[in-house]
Amino acid sequence: MLDEVLKPAPFFARDDNERPQWVMAAAPVPYPDAVAVMEARVAAIQAGEAREMVWLVEHPPLYTAGVSAKPGDLIAPERFPVFATGRGGQYTYHGPGQRVAYVMLDLNRRQKDIRAFVQALEHWIIDTLWRFNVEGHIRDGRVGVWVERRDHGPIDIPPSGGKAGRPTEPLRGAPAAPERTYKEDKIAAIGIKLRRWVSFHGISLNVEPDLTHFSGIVPCGITEHGVTSLLDLGLPVTMDEVDYALRLSFEAIFGPVEPQA
Repeated sequence: MLDEVLKPAPFFARDDNERPQWVMAAAPVPYPDAVAVMEARVAAIQAGEAREMVWLVEHPPLYTAGVSAKPGDLIAPERFPVFATGRGGQYTYHGPGQRVAYVMLDLNRRQKDIRAFVQALEHWIIDTLWRFNVEGHIRDGRVGVWVERRDHGPIDIPPSGGKAGRPTEPLRGAPAAPERTYKEDKIAAIGIKLRRWVSFHGISLNVEPDLTHFSGIVPCGITEHGVTSLLDLGLPVTMDEVDYALRLSFEAIFGPVEPQA
């Protein structure tokens, strides 16, 4: 609902003036290389030898399996490379046209609160989408950010009645109107890992990926909802425009960054 967007976002700034580095990869990054970079950076942050970093990348087409992934949710194991990963969550897809933001932040200098951190990431995505007039939502029991597909029209749900298998007692007057709701699709995923309160992995936002590539998995273990992208919603924005919006929204929640030279 709209109040989810208008609600003040959690402010997750550092307790000092040090700015995380904001780095954009110039070319698609193989997944094992990305993991190696994150592992090294997290170790350096823990040792006080490197600053925090937000790393924006694209990957070649691939699937990743989080720690909660179920084997049956990998429908087409031969379609793309599959990588087991230590992040939270289940199966997800990464590929061209999807912006992945790896977030290596020291929560020792921010808030040592996992729930607040996930909420900050959610609001980062929601605020980014709002800059393109897209209303993102968070839903209980469904990780990530979702959009209502009002362009597909409402879905009528019969009014609730009595116990299952038994007809409800007729009511006097006009029959109850069906409840109206809308199909929802996932536009962004969240999967993180913490090591001694330093985060890695992060978020992915569907800008213009090939959505058919998601059909090789059950994304995040959810079968009753689909996936979408900014392009699928009728917004042919560029990756540069998305990156700019991501940076503005990140700074509003996590504090200023230092862009790469």
